Amino acid sequence: MLPPVLSISVPYTGRFAPSPSGPLHLGSLVAALGSWLDARANSGRWLLRIEDLDTPRNQPGAEAAILASLQAHGLDWDGAIERQSARLPLYHDALAHLRKQDHVYPCACTRRDIGDAGGRYPGTCRAGLPDGRQARAWRLACPAGTVQWVAREDVICTEDVAAVVGDFVLQRADRIVAYQLAVVVDDGAQGVTDVVRGRDLRSSTGRQRLLQDLLQLPAPRYLHLPLALGRDGQKLSKQNLAPALQDNAASANLTKALIALGQPLPLPAAPECAQLSRDALLDWAIAHWQPARLPATDEPMPVSP
Repeated sequence: MLPPVLSISVPYTGRFAPSPSGPLHLGSLVAALGSWLDARANSGRWLLRIEDLDTPRNQPGAEAAILASLQAHGLDWDGAIERQSARLPLYHDALAHLRKQDHVYPCACTRRDIGDAGGRYPGTCRAGLPDGRQARAWRLACPAGTVQWVAREDVICTEDVAAVVGDFVLQRADRIVAYQLAVVVDDGAQGVTDVVRGRDLRSSTGRQRLLQDLLQLPAPRYLHLPLALGRDGQKLSKQNLAPALQDNAASANLTKALIALGQPLPLPAAPECAQLSRDALLDWAIAHWQPARLPATDEPMPVSP
């Protein structure tokens, strides 16, 4: 029997989970603000989790800069900050459980092997390691069939993960636990009821729902937010060298983020809103938070940094 989707009566717990690979930028603020507003408008908790598992990408000082930016923009969190680096036993226990249930298998394939096969893992090692090859990673043996979830947009979503994604990695060749497994374990352990995040992570939902079923964890509700674009039309991201938030311009930054989220503003002109105090702007935004106003298109809304 599959675990139930959490009902609306369950007390709300949301989360924001940045990686310390650089400072927050305006795209990060759009995601953080949307998640924070949804939690506060629902009288819920908003947890902060630092996703620092991918140690080669972590940057010295990035976590401190992230915390400073959140505080400067009035986005307060509840409870202690959780860090994935301190939660490794939980991930290893989950992986051991999946191994015991024969849901995972060792894989010897390299990225080049997979690229030569067309970019989608063809199941080379599912029946056993090829002769002379050693295991590099652990993959989930995706069962046939679809997983289903109801998005907060009142859309029933389904995905045949085996057909669309294929057997995906749960522990990488460098022995780092993969994002998909860690985030599912974390959300389950922290009692997260609502995952509010950018649309770039929508494609991860099917894999995460499958893992929730296999680990018998409750399924959160999902709401995906529009992305913010820079002047060049590209998504604002650390990979695209998006400029760091200017923490001394919190009201202006929050105004831009509200525009990206399609939310009403307290004053008709954005420049005037930027002159309001940070707290007055946030109070207005909580009282007038309307997820139904999020841009419906999958195209992100351009917002200049």
